[in-house]
Amino acid sequence: MYTTAFLDLPPLLSAGGTIRLPGSKSISNRVLLLAGLSAGTTVVHDLLASDDTRVMLEALRTLGCTVEQDGDTVSITGLAGQLSVLNAQLFLGNAGTAMRPLTAALALLSATQGGVFELSGIPRMHERPIGDLIDALRPLGCHIECLGNEGYPPLRLAGGQLYLAEPIKVRGDVSSQFLTALLLALPLVSQQQDLVIEVVGELISKPYIEITLNLLERFGIAVRREGWSRFTIPQGSHYRSPGEIHVEADASSASYFIALGALAATEQPVRIEGVGAASIQGDIRFIEAAEAMGAQVSSGPNWLEVRRGAWPLNAIELDCNHIPDAAMTLAVMALYAKGTTRLTNIASWRVKETDRIAAMATELRKLGATVVEGQDFIEVTPPAKACWEHASIHTYDDHRMAMCFSLAAFNALAPTATPNAPVSVRIEDPRCVAKTFPDYFEALFQVARTRADLIPVITIDGPTASGKGTLASTLASRLGYRFLDSGSLYRIAALLATEAGVDLDDGRQVEALARKVGHSIPLHFDGEHVWLGGRDVGAELRREDIGQAASRISANPGVRQALLDLQKDFRALPGLVADGRDMGTVVFPDAALKVFLTASVAQRAERRHKQLISKGFSANLKEICADLEARDLRDRTRAVAPLKPAADARSLDNSALTIDESVDTVLGWWVEGWPHVIVKS
Repeated sequence: MYTTAFLDLPPLLSAGGTIRLPGSKSISNRVLLLAGLSAGTTVVHDLLASDDTRVMLEALRTLGCTVEQDGDTVSITGLAGQLSVLNAQLFLGNAGTAMRPLTAALALLSATQGGVFELSGIPRMHERPIGDLIDALRPLGCHIECLGNEGYPPLRLAGGQLYLAEPIKVRGDVSSQFLTALLLALPLVSQQQDLVIEVVGELISKPYIEITLNLLERFGIAVRREGWSRFTIPQGSHYRSPGEIHVEADASSASYFIALGALAATEQPVRIEGVGAASIQGDIRFIEAAEAMGAQVSSGPNWLEVRRGAWPLNAIELDCNHIPDAAMTLAVMALYAKGTTRLTNIASWRVKETDRIAAMATELRKLGATVVEGQDFIEVTPPAKACWEHASIHTYDDHRMAMCFSLAAFNALAPTATPNAPVSVRIEDPRCVAKTFPDYFEALFQVARTRADLIPVITIDGPTASGKGTLASTLASRLGYRFLDSGSLYRIAALLATEAGVDLDDGRQVEALARKVGHSIPLHFDGEHVWLGGRDVGAELRREDIGQAASRISANPGVRQALLDLQKDFRALPGLVADGRDMGTVVFPDAALKVFLTASVAQRAERRHKQLISKGFSANLKEICADLEARDLRDRTRAVAPLKPAADARSLDNSALTIDESVDTVLGWWVEGWPHVIVKS
């Protein structure tokens, strides 16, 4: 998962391949709560790992459920409808799928069994309305106190005396989660009579209620409904664990990859595994909207395949009540359509993780689109010819904003884009996707394609012991880019040859081994750790015999060419920070930013001395200083590729700087140069 302050997306040109989606958030949190309320143990397979499920699991533990987790399988021993903890404070982040149903369930249990519960979240959760649910629960005798603003969390639930003789009325035109909360909670108090819920106003997001009813049936509750206005929970209902249950992949998350296929899958399809057209999730009907815009979609029991069809896409006008979350993806697809796309009946966007209508309009305009917004609609007209703009997309701590706007990185394909001049897209706070799809960007880069020359590279060069490796690895981490420690490659090839018993002077065999690195033998750098074929070989690479072996094999032209090719292969999405000699002059002469790191010989010697002492080696400061001076002279005067800054490199003397100050300086240059460090104009 990317935890950087921002993520710069290079221009993306095509897509194809297979991704497997994480579990549905809507199904995951409903199943977790139902398992927690049931008797016995429920084993939940393929559970979504996200912020929302994390807070729900923690709430269930706090309430006394036994929770055992092994990867995406969780075993929950439920409460059988009986409170074992009578006083608890629950922090629920920004998870509406946890806040709303837990409020209803705990309010009813507190009123019948006693207990005091406080429910809170992040500041945005305290801005999300829950008054309609409170207004449905208070007439039943539940004591609910709003600890901040009336009608909003945080809440205090403190007992009461239930009165269940009359139908329970709840508004349905703000959020379907209020009705879902009542449907999930009322079976707990249905022992004496049928319980009737009457929906006031038009019910929005009906497909989410379908999910709730489907899952209730799996846990033994057969709700009767009359249209979408009246729901009856039979007398004597009680939760029965199904024993095991599998969570479908998230259909809302599928929308981004369906859109990706419609935009960019021209040579091979984007295959989406984990969900099919027969899904119980309403957002699967996004397929119909994508097909109306031009996508070609085929499907099986648990998969979808999508290709580009019509191009440019067709503008559409659509009532999106049935796909409120997935409809956001249509608003970004509209950038690639001919004409104006109008999405209606989306008032629920305004009470989600952010005001999504306002947020979508603001960010689409940054890209050059013309946008008209209303209380419950949005109209999007693509940028005029050659009027696309570079954009840093603010994500409002909203996972769907980040995922939707990643599709704008395909702007080079847009019919109205300037030929050969794509704009740059920066996604601010990419970590917000953790709410539902922590590895979204990794999945995107798995199926997205672009030219190597469009992938940004930052090179860090400089003399021995100047701190190149530390700066480069830290910078890569801060940007979310890959890291290449080029200086270790000969040692890696030497280690493989030594372990394989290959004659170090047999250039063909050593070259063959070197060419496996990064392909059949995966290679990944992580600070001082070097992961080769799944094992950390960092310590082994520092052995004296491996250093000597590296010197021997470096004389072979075939080995040198193999390792040069390997360095170039490290250039992969979303970008690369490359540390080592000649990175900016020979290997990546087109690098977006070249840094030549320097420091005084005395300072470098002192750093090397401290490093050796900390690792238990004896070291003499004067000898180290003399050695560095000699190496500097050799590097400057060598006949082939003498050490010197590239003509367009920026020099950084870090003699008096900490590593954090050095990183901040280079990051400052990167931010200062954006967007043109990404897209050359």
